[in-house]
Amino acid sequence: MTAAHVLAFNLTLLAAMAAPGPALLYALRQSIAGGFAVGAATGAGLGLVAACWTGAALLGLQAVFALFPWAYLAMKVAGALYLLWIAVSLWRDAATPVRDSANPGARAFLGGMLVNLANPKSVLFAASVLVVIFPPDLGLADKALIVANHFIVECIVYAGFAAALSTPPARAGYLRLKPAIDRIAAVILGALGLRLLLDR
Repeated sequence: MTAAHVLAFNLTLLAAMAAPGPALLYALRQSIAGGFAVGAATGAGLGLVAACWTGAALLGLQAVFALFPWAYLAMKVAGALYLLWIAVSLWRDAATPVRDSANPGARAFLGGMLVNLANPKSVLFAASVLVVIFPPDLGLADKALIVANHFIVECIVYAGFAAALSTPPARAGYLRLKPAIDRIAAVILGALGLRLLLDR
């Protein structure tokens, strides 16, 4: 494995993170609604599970899914239902004022983890990317480095989003438009959950 391999992986990872999806939408909404600490904690949770999906792909979890399709289906259904639950909660609480939480960081971190656990397709995506970019004879140390690199990149990107979106003007704008923003986010997350549930 060379630096060029890692650079190619990071560029692919950044492109994938920029694509609108449940993780990005959830992180952006959390950053605006809860401030930098909540946004960064959410991003760390998202990044940890994303890195774990990459580790699972490196260790061959996609082969397990191929051998046991019911395991993939069960994870996909559970993930879709979780996204739908978030969507319903956002819609229901759209008009409710934002309340400070006693422990927002821990809850935000867990929420980020659960959102990325909701998408087992990440293993299949990671497996296809890894096969294209990296040589087939990776050692355990190289695999650990790829996973650690993935986690660090995700944390940096989401912390950057959180820093940009948790500014007073961004937060004031969100609070002013909260009902509309939360309902739009609910519709998008609900659609993504339904797509995950119905997609074959």
